[in-house]
Amino acid sequence: MDLAEMRRRVQEARVARLATIDPAGRPHLVPVVFALSGDELLLAVDRKPKRTRDLQRLANIREHPMVAVLVDHYEEDWSRLWWVRIRGSARVVEEGADLERAAVALAEKFEPYRSEPPEGPAIVVTAEEWLGWSAE
Repeated sequence: MDLAEMRRRVQEARVARLATIDPAGRPHLVPVVFALSGDELLLAVDRKPKRTRDLQRLANIREHPMVAVLVDHYEEDWSRLWWVRIRGSARVVEEGADLERAAVALAEKFEPYRSEPPEGPAIVVTAEEWLGWSAE
């Protein structure tokens, strides 16, 4: 799968999995929604119920900014399976233009964010490596 096809599939995808590294060096994996903007994935902490807004993924990124994001598609027809893995560096933004850019991009992609915009913080992942596979 070439880069243009990987980008198209990621752009259209609705959910991904974000992998970070916790302080003990263990992987931490969570499902996320995101928007693709150039070579950046934009994510935000939203109002969905959580135990705390001080999320482990945010602490992990602050400590170890290298992350991986997996976007995949599954069907019972295995000839249609595919995945794209993006590795890169992430940063947490709590104010400014990047926070606003994330909120706008997510609201354009996801209807629930139009009525309840994410309040942040946001995560900006700069893609440094794209790898993909497709059964097609």
